[in-house]
Amino acid sequence: MKPFLPENAKVLFLGSFPPQRKRWCMDFYYPNFINDHWRIEGAVFFGDRHHFVDEAAKRFKLEEIVVFCQENGIAFFDTSTAVRRLKDNAADKFLEVVEPTDIQQLMNHLPHLRAIVTTGEKATTTICATLRIAETPKVNGFVPIPDASNCDGMQTVLYRLPSSSRAYPLAFDKKVEAYKKMFERFMQDGNMYITKNVNRNGLSTQ
Repeated sequence: MKPFLPENAKVLFLGSFPPQRKRWCMDFYYPNFINDHWRIEGAVFFGDRHHFVDEAAKRFKLEEIVVFCQENGIAFFDTSTAVRRLKDNAADKFLEVVEPTDIQQLMNHLPHLRAIVTTGEKATTTICATLRIAETPKVNGFVPIPDASNCDGMQTVLYRLPSSSRAYPLAFDKKVEAYKKMFERFMQDGNMYITKNVNRNGLSTQ
């Protein structure tokens, strides 16, 4: 897929590499229907984990997702443009990076960028190697990216979130809390709605 880079983006999600095409339910990032990324964003921003989900068709609502990300400045791409799959599955540990992405070039297209966000070890270590970041951030933590700041003079950081994969051993509501904290820190400028409290079902309690 081509990079999705809204000019107003403040957050750039960089994954390792898309899953095999047979696992896609739409032509966009996080296309695997059993991955919870879009359910998490639905819970964070709308208090409804099903907001971006078409349950009947077993797919995500592509047009709504694209419009939402364009309007709110959320960008997406991958840390590798070519990989070698060592096994027939989507696990990062079985991906061998053949050609890393030119991340600096991506950043040059995003003048308002505040944070590059990863959700897995492979993507995180690839970025650290590419951008010469000495310290690898822990989950729910971040580190500064050397010599990187946006047009407002803010330091750009590498932020690591828990994986939205269901294989990652963390309850859905805990993932929602983690993603909400990140979005509030780097994106909320008074013109963006983020639900205040979310229960276990991803529903707003206010």
